[in-house]
Amino acid sequence: MVDLDALRTRWTRALEEARAPGGGPDPVPYADNLLTRWQEAQRHYHTVTHLKAVLDHIDVLEKHADDPDLVRLAAWFHDAVYFPDRSENEERSARLAERALPEAGVSGERTEEVARLVRLTVTHDPADDDRNGQVLCDADLAILASSPNAYAAYTAAVRQEYAFVPNDAFREGRAAILRQLLDLPRLFHTPYGAAEWEATARYNIGAELELLTS
Repeated sequence: MVDLDALRTRWTRALEEARAPGGGPDPVPYADNLLTRWQEAQRHYHTVTHLKAVLDHIDVLEKHADDPDLVRLAAWFHDAVYFPDRSENEERSARLAERALPEAGVSGERTEEVARLVRLTVTHDPADDDRNGQVLCDADLAILASSPNAYAAYTAAVRQEYAFVPNDAFREGRAAILRQLLDLPRLFHTPYGAAEWEATARYNIGAELELLTS
């Protein structure tokens, strides 16, 4: 079980670092709103467990970011709107950030950066000089480099989220996504991600693809 109070503390710390001192209302109601979203019934992978994992990976990668606290806020919002049968989740999540963060005391410029980062998770393809984007994308995809058991649990949870899709269609669609990932010149953009996660992620993706297509 994920410690929700610990997550609230992490949200509060990131928000207070991102806004001017004393620059907004109580952070906790914003955390509670987001946590409610992350616990919706249609989620099996995109849950508070995923949120915590992304935040943990940002902690590992924070020295590679220009503003790690803005990256942390983007992590909170990046799947805040999530319905597996819809294609505009990232855009709606970014718009949620654009509404909530100014009210919470974050400047317009910093809010724009958080929303930009959320939208970047559509492609996970940050520019070479986009240090914040590289950290968020690497943290979001780090699950691909997990242990065999954790990777199997991840793929099972993804399948649960898409339970409404027939098996053949799911296998075809998932295989296409995995091939696209393998075709990328690199999955991870930070030096740490490239060194520590790239090879394992490619092995896991290849093994899953073989299972789907055998």
